[in-house]
Amino acid sequence: MNIYQCLNKMLSYIEQNLDQRISYTKLAQFLGVNEYTMQSLFSLLCNISLSDYIRKRRLSEAGFDLSKANSKVIDIALRYQYENPTSFSRAFEKFHGIKPSQVKNNFEKLKLYPKLYFDETITIPNEKIEYSIIELDELILYGKGFKTTRENIQKEAPMFFKKMYKKYAPKYGEIDYGMTVYEKRLKSNQFEYWILYKQEISEFTKYIIPKSKWLCFHIPSFESHMVQEMTQKFYLSFLPSCQYNIRPLPELEYYHDDVTEFLVPIED
Repeated sequence: MNIYQCLNKMLSYIEQNLDQRISYTKLAQFLGVNEYTMQSLFSLLCNISLSDYIRKRRLSEAGFDLSKANSKVIDIALRYQYENPTSFSRAFEKFHGIKPSQVKNNFEKLKLYPKLYFDETITIPNEKIEYSIIELDELILYGKGFKTTRENIQKEAPMFFKKMYKKYAPKYGEIDYGMTVYEKRLKSNQFEYWILYKQEISEFTKYIIPKSKWLCFHIPSFESHMVQEMTQKFYLSFLPSCQYNIRPLPELEYYHDDVTEFLVPIED
């Protein structure tokens, strides 16, 4: 079973349980990974966080339910797992642009967020990806970062790196690490990208990364497009078929000796 078949099973389970509590543990079992890895994969492959997808599907269905005769806002709110009509009404209006009480007279204004579906006939290249497993002690790094989005990070991160390199390399030398912070991607499309130095720099922010094991992929270049290409291979080809669970830590790019080490934190 390929990753797209697993994702479709996940999506079917979600559809069948929009009016029930959706078990993230169950969703993770479809992919054979832990909950964090499952949410990370979903976010990257579906281009939307899992929680946001479920929220939009529920609000989409709630709109059509409210258009039916004798439907009550409180009943629909509870059906789609909202604690009370107030929180439901607030979310509903933000999504559809109209209040729940206005649906019957403004049916044409309802927004549809369709169910996702993947073409299961798509084949993923089964290429061999060389890697090693390393263990790093706690890293204490110093750097600067910026906030970006899922849609813009591939374009904006290289631009930020070049800007920081031009400004700080003459003073502090070569940049040691690039870092992508993903913690918020499980709830939104917000990302962060950082450049980091090993040396203590008073004008920079201190960033501590706990001791961890890492998957290490060697890239014979500092070029951003090659690093991004390896990132795509990792998430589309390597991770869905391996037995590793990733940890909720940032991903690192370690630059040295004309080589980039792409580092992904994994559980013991």
